[in-house]
Amino acid sequence: MAAEDRTRTAQAGASGIVRPPRPRLDQPKAPRRRLLPEYDPEAFGRFSERIARFLGTGRFIVWMTLIIILWVVWNIFAPEAVRFDEYPFIFLTLMLSLQASYAAPLILLAQNRQDDRDRVTHEQDRKQNERSIADTEFLSREIAALRMGLGEVATRDWIRSELEAMVKDMEERRLLSQGESDEGDR
Repeated sequence: MAAEDRTRTAQAGASGIVRPPRPRLDQPKAPRRRLLPEYDPEAFGRFSERIARFLGTGRFIVWMTLIIILWVVWNIFAPEAVRFDEYPFIFLTLMLSLQASYAAPLILLAQNRQDDRDRVTHEQDRKQNERSIADTEFLSREIAALRMGLGEVATRDWIRSELEAMVKDMEERRLLSQGESDEGDR
């Protein structure tokens, strides 16, 4: 009984007004009903790209040309009872207009998808270039630091030149000391 009172008090609040229960935030919402059927935009996009690729081939032009030639030849030379589109070929014009009205949006959709892919690729390339530039600058700084450090380190050539200078100096001293000792002997 006390639990029911607490539940009523919690729903009613301090003022006594009964409020509808709050939706739970730890659970997903129930899906809403939609009037239009749902479809996968990626599947539709892939389908439109396949159509757009086909419309841009020579095979499509050859097939379209053959169909139009057959249409015209049939409606000119076939017996009148089986002709379905007389000379101004209004039905053929309607079919071609219908095909064009569907082809144009599908081609635009395929181009938009390609633009999106190109944008992502461009962004990835830009980021890769930024990383490459940063790496190159880092390596340049490291090489400069190594060169500066090597300027302070004794290299093999420097040590060799110093030793040769010392040997030459010692020989000169030896010769001078021999020259003085020879003079002293005389």
